[in-house]
Amino acid sequence: MSPSFNVLVIDDDPTMRDSCRQVLSRQGCRVKLAENAEQGLAYLQGEPYDVVLLDLRMPGMSGLDALDRIKLIDPDVVVVVITGFASVDGAVRSMKGGAFDFIPKPFTPSMLRTIVTRALEHRRPAAPEADNAAGGDGRGAESLIGITPAMQRLRRMIRRIGKSGSTVLITGESGTGKELVARALHFHSPRARAPFVVVDCGCLVENLAEAELFGHVMGAFTGANYARPGRFELADGGTIFLDEICNISPVVQHKLLRVLQEPEITRLGSTKSIRVDVRTIAATNSDLCAGVGRGNFREDLYYRLNVIPICLPPLRDRREDIPLLAEHFFHVFNKKRRNGELKGISSAAVRMLGQHTWPGNVRELENVIERAVVLAESEVLTEDDLTGKGVLPPFGAPETAGQGMLLSQAEKKHIRRVLEEHSFNILRSARALGIDRKTLRHKARKYGLLAGPAPQA
Repeated sequence: MSPSFNVLVIDDDPTMRDSCRQVLSRQGCRVKLAENAEQGLAYLQGEPYDVVLLDLRMPGMSGLDALDRIKLIDPDVVVVVITGFASVDGAVRSMKGGAFDFIPKPFTPSMLRTIVTRALEHRRPAAPEADNAAGGDGRGAESLIGITPAMQRLRRMIRRIGKSGSTVLITGESGTGKELVARALHFHSPRARAPFVVVDCGCLVENLAEAELFGHVMGAFTGANYARPGRFELADGGTIFLDEICNISPVVQHKLLRVLQEPEITRLGSTKSIRVDVRTIAATNSDLCAGVGRGNFREDLYYRLNVIPICLPPLRDRREDIPLLAEHFFHVFNKKRRNGELKGISSAAVRMLGQHTWPGNVRELENVIERAVVLAESEVLTEDDLTGKGVLPPFGAPETAGQGMLLSQAEKKHIRRVLEEHSFNILRSARALGIDRKTLRHKARKYGLLAGPAPQA
């Protein structure tokens, strides 16, 4: 975790509040404590938070009622519900209300750190600013910014596919916006008012992946002190998004295939089948077809997932969109981080952004603009704001960079520089590049920057 993250804990139990503060403060988070929903809402109106830990059962305003108001104040704050009553009904209602996940009492420090880390990794820029810049509602196809023919085709495709209900496989490099496309598909579907449940398959612990996806009964394994619904149950009536699907084990691949064939799941440790009505959208930055050829991914599952393929272009292949994206992110972070005090980006700085190779794609561009906005000392972002403060390395135009240097060589050089700047800390380096940790490890090993073979799809 990063010390720049703000976490708000809303719980009427002082022991629980203090425990959360101690655990998360040691991880570098700034933690604010509220003893009831009303106090928590007042804090939210005063300053932005990245994650809210919200108790469901409190005197006065309930957690579920507070969740609705939290989402009105800040639609993009990530809410994790805390409950001592780990019922399916409470969990499902909180997920439908916009909660990212829930954690049952009692929980261990390790469980808290894991779920808050996952919540932070799913953090996105604020929606209201995105709405204004995109000219739409910030959730549908209009939220995908770009004027290139590829982006225009993508928006048209999303509007058509969203209504179909078909299973979709989204492919593309890390940072190209696969989750944004999945959310847009959900928004344009008849399921738009039902849950949209995200599963980061790259973060699933292998021996607990089955329980995470399909749920478990009490006593199913050591530490299963309560029954818990899986992600497919939580997504019932809505959409489940399986991000980085290439990371699931062969055993879970088999179970997932059965769910796609027959819309029912069986909780770990149970023999009772539960019917679910879920649309599945999967995504990967790896070549699943190659994974099938190597025997790492089931061929029958690949064809079940690849009913409608969507391939997202890397940012370097749609450079005409870079100025528009840069302006969009500038306005988002200027308002969010600097209260609108900056006036704009210089044309020279925009041209410089257009010359970068962007191995981390749109997410890297977003991170670069945020850092530049935070560090800027003048009213207008200049070239020096991008290079002089370590935000971006100096670089030449694509034609110059291409003389004697392949794109892969430029990417290797860029990744090495970022790793060295962060003492080869994978988490901090991945955040700086705007890519996830698994992708960074893959690339770093491929280029010989880390020990060990590159992971296979």
